[in-house]
This record gives sequence, C-alpha cells and structure tokens, in this order.
Amino acid sequence: MLQLSFVNFRQNSYILVEGTPATDRFFIIQSGRVKCFHELSIPGSVPAILGPGDFVGVIPCMSGHAQTESVVALTNVVAIMVRKDQYPELIMKNTPVAMKIVRAFAHDMRSLNDNLTKITLKKTIIDSPEELFKIADYYENSGHTDVATYGYYQYLKECPRGPKSEDAKRRFSSLKPRSKAVYFEATNELVRSYPRGTMIFSECQHGSDMFVIQEGSVRITKVVDHAEVTLALLKKGDMFGEMALLENKPRSASAIAHDNCRLMTINRANFDQMVATQPQMISRLTIMFADRLWGLYRQLVNTQFREPREKMIDMLALQIEKQKINAVRGMTFMTDLTISDLVNLCGLPPEYEAQAVYQLQSDQNVRIVDGKINIPDVMELIRQAAFYRKQNNRRANEQ
Repeated sequence: MLQLSFVNFRQNSYILVEGTPATDRFFIIQSGRVKCFHELSIPGSVPAILGPGDFVGVIPCMSGHAQTESVVALTNVVAIMVRKDQYPELIMKNTPVAMKIVRAFAHDMRSLNDNLTKITLKKTIIDSPEELFKIADYYENSGHTDVATYGYYQYLKECPRGPKSEDAKRRFSSLKPRSKAVYFEATNELVRSYPRGTMIFSECQHGSDMFVIQEGSVRITKVVDHAEVTLALLKKGDMFGEMALLENKPRSASAIAHDNCRLMTINRANFDQMVATQPQMISRLTIMFADRLWGLYRQLVNTQFREPREKMIDMLALQIEKQKINAVRGMTFMTDLTISDLVNLCGLPPEYEAQAVYQLQSDQNVRIVDGKINIPDVMELIRQAAFYRKQNNRRANEQ
C-alpha cells in the first residue's frame, strides 16, 4: 500500500542545493511557494516560482546524478515526499501526476536542446517541412540513397504543392528502384526492422511514434550548414522519438539505422494503454528523461567555458559521469573518444584540434593511447572538472 510522507519547510529555508549528491526522493508541493534557480550560469535559464501541484528534485532522484538546481521556500511549505522506489506505485495510483512530470520533462528537454543547438551549432531552429527537401538533397549528394529516398517522400507528403515538389517527384522516382528505404508511412506493427543506413524518421517531419531499440544501433543526427552532425549513438534498450509523441511537434533531429536494427514501436494509442497498464514503462521513461535533462544542463554549463582546456576536461568528465561509474581513487578508464570527437562534442572549431592535442597531452589527468583518450584517475578528473566549473562561474559573476 502506497504511504507517502508530508514534510514541512520553513520560509527562506533551502529544500535542495545545486551540486549536492542525489537523494532517493523528490517532492510534490502541497501548499506554499518555492523558488528554483541555478547557482552555475546556464544560458537562457531564469528562476522559476512553483506552487501546489508542482514538483522539485525529480531529475536527481530519478537519474542518480547531483542536484541540478537550488530550491528555496518563499513561504512556509508543505510537500509530499516520494521515494524513488514508490514511483511505480504512484504511477498506478495517480497516473496524471506521472504524466505531468513526463510532459514537463519533454517540454524542458526540447527547450534546452534547442538552446544548446543554437549555442553549439550557431543555428536557429527551423522545423518547417520545407526543410525536408534540403535534408534529402544533402543526403543524395552525399551518396546516401536510402536516406535521400525517404526524405523526398516525406517532403512530398508534407508539401505536395511545395516549390520543389516536381523536382522531388523526379528524384524520388529515380532513387526508389535502388533504395532499401522502408516504412515510408507509419504502420500498426509492434516491431519494425530497418536495414543499415535507412532513415527511421527525419528532422522537420511530423510523427507520433517513439521507439525502443531491441537489436542494433541508431544514429541521431542533424544537417547543419551542409554537413551531418551526429548528436548521439543509441544502442539496445535505448528509447528515442518520444518528443514528437508527447508534444505533437515536428521532429527536432533525424534517426538513421546505424546497423541493421529491430525497433519496438509505441504510438499514441498503445502509449496511453501502457501508461494505464505498465507503470514500469513510464518509470523507465521518466528515468531516461531525467538522465537526458541532467546531461543537457551540464552541456549548457560547458558552453560557458572560454578556455578550451577547461572545456574539454569538463566534457570528458560529463561523458564519464553519464555512465554512472562507481569510481574509486586511482581507477582508470579508456574512452572510445578521439581528440577529434572531443573537439566536436565541445563545439570547438576544427582549427582548435592542434591546440587541443597539445593541451590534453600535457594534462596529467589525460593520456592518449592508440588514438583514444584514456583517463588514468577518474575521480581526479571529475574533481578537476568540478573545480573548473566553480572557477568559471566565479569569473562570470565578477564580470
């Protein structure tokens, strides 16, 4: 039987403190008001005032990462405390609460992701279906016939009388006989198979399906300034595509089968059924969102670094912390990252690569082994990155 505790906080007291270790609980405000704000400078972030029915502390509780914000009671506050192990039962007893959390996470994630894209890729987000032709054209010119075929089809579907419709019809007809592209239209199949190199969905495309990878891997990409930028490489067990399902907005990125893959498909109809009958799925979705939001907050903090060396050390620490490794003193870690990969993750111009090689090779917390970045002491690297973040924030506040 679900038994929740009530907690009282006095006016002006801290409920959560940014940067402190995660706890196994979060709070739903029953009465009173709180102020949520970031101690570290995060672009586009403004303090939020929350009240009854709102929740705080879900991201660190569900992700297991450090607190992402500070929360102060503006009045005397009464809050319901929910432990992480109670969350699946809470979903069963009170589905609207769980869906409010999931939808708020989806909204925040789209906002943070758009902000990060603008900063790191120097690109304003355009989600017009007219962009589908440009995306397909890029992949055709790059020799990716399967992806281009799918893209032209989606352009014709979204813009049947668009300015490029006749050109798109001609190109689609030419490419289709040579293409392995599949699932031009959504189906009711619970499991779909995608050959390597085919497009699952395109940025700027409307859609309402999300996916769970059962076999293979999927590449999440964007086309920016006539070049493909890889945002993530997802593997078995990962979910993607949930933003369109929850927010009914165009896709913010493309998904391409990196290997032959089998995907479980979740549409609006079976999603609603899962919410009612499979609380573990919603719990898992909440954890996934919490992980991603934590990572986006950290990436946005990383954009504020002006010193390339500090920026790269912080980004390395972030990649390791994402994996939730239980680090001990002296523990080594071999990443899959090259220096070029790290430069790209940091959004540094390619001309910084030579300087990056020199700076990383002279850093005692980094080794380059067979072209890949090796960390000789994980705890020390994470500690160094935390120091850089505080130092960088202090510099920003002094300006």
